[in-house]
Amino acid sequence: MYYRVEDKYIVYEDQIAYLRERLKDLMVRDAHSENGSYLIRSIYFDDIRDSALYEIESGIDNRTKIRIRSYNADDSFIRLEEKSKKSGFTHKESAMISKETVRGLIEHLSLAQAPQASSYLLKEDGFLFRKVFASMNSRLLHPVNIVEYEREAFVEKNGNVRITFDKNIGASTDVWRFFDKTITAVPTMEAGAHVLEVKYDELLPDYIRKIIDFGSLQRCAFSKYYFARQIKKEMEI
Repeated sequence: MYYRVEDKYIVYEDQIAYLRERLKDLMVRDAHSENGSYLIRSIYFDDIRDSALYEIESGIDNRTKIRIRSYNADDSFIRLEEKSKKSGFTHKESAMISKETVRGLIEHLSLAQAPQASSYLLKEDGFLFRKVFASMNSRLLHPVNIVEYEREAFVEKNGNVRITFDKNIGASTDVWRFFDKTITAVPTMEAGAHVLEVKYDELLPDYIRKIIDFGSLQRCAFSKYYFARQIKKEMEI
């Protein structure tokens, strides 16, 4: 199985401006970009035991998350993804999923309806759909929230490097509104705080590492899903 390094940092506007200025001549903008950035909206799933949430809280290294993701609110290009983490490395499986299948999943949100909702996955072709179908039936895997943010991304073929600035990260429990052009998302971080992600294969090219490794940046563990679930807990209190 193919794994990649994924380092994360909390960054602020002045740091993003500095890094952007240094990176723009070495790397190219991601193809999804419109006017420099694009919108990512994801539905995250968890099971009846909140296993994905518990594994993050407990620091369990070998863990998996299921999500459905769209770009720029374009309902013609949606992906089902399984993201795995093991020994600090990440692996992602993904497959195109139809709007009709997603709609079937988000219109049956109660735990009791998980097996019924899972039947929509059988309309799709591929092993990933069968895997999620099995989890929805055996573990009552179900959609729990939406995470939305603006992404500014740079890519470099050497080392298969991808550097992203994820800004204005927000969360919503209104999963059924996934196809709305705009949703009300509650901020998950303090004002002005954003997330830098540095992803690459075995080695990060030295000319990029020197830019990232300036003194004020410190690597951290950060999960958008985890912080989104904290918002949900606060709303339920």
